[in-house]
Amino acid sequence: QVDLVESGGDFVQPGGSLRLSCVASRATYIISMGWYRQAPGNERELVATIRDGPNINYADSVKGRFNISRNKARNTVYLQMNNLKPEDTAVYYCNARSRTGTHYWGQGTQVTVSS
Repeated sequence: QVDLVESGGDFVQPGGSLRLSCVASRATYIISMGWYRQAPGNERELVATIRDGPNINYADSVKGRFNISRNKARNTVYLQMNNLKPEDTAVYYCNARSRTGTHYWGQGTQVTVSS
């Protein structure tokens, strides 16, 4: 079992920035970590993932604005979000995937972008 704890969600005006953090209780057998988001009425969607290499993947809607990074020594993954837009409003979930394909999820952190 891997527990994930997110932090950093907040209310911000359009054009602003936020940094999300996610700490994993342990990193054994974890091969990738990432962020997903879910807005009201929508399905959960991928935002960004990172694995050793580094192999990084972004959703088209956040390319050039968001940056994912990982501190393996601290079992932590970050999501730096710049130039935020109202359509980025959602609950953001941290994800970790094990070598066996098991997915673990955090409890979510709310990001609200509004003027």
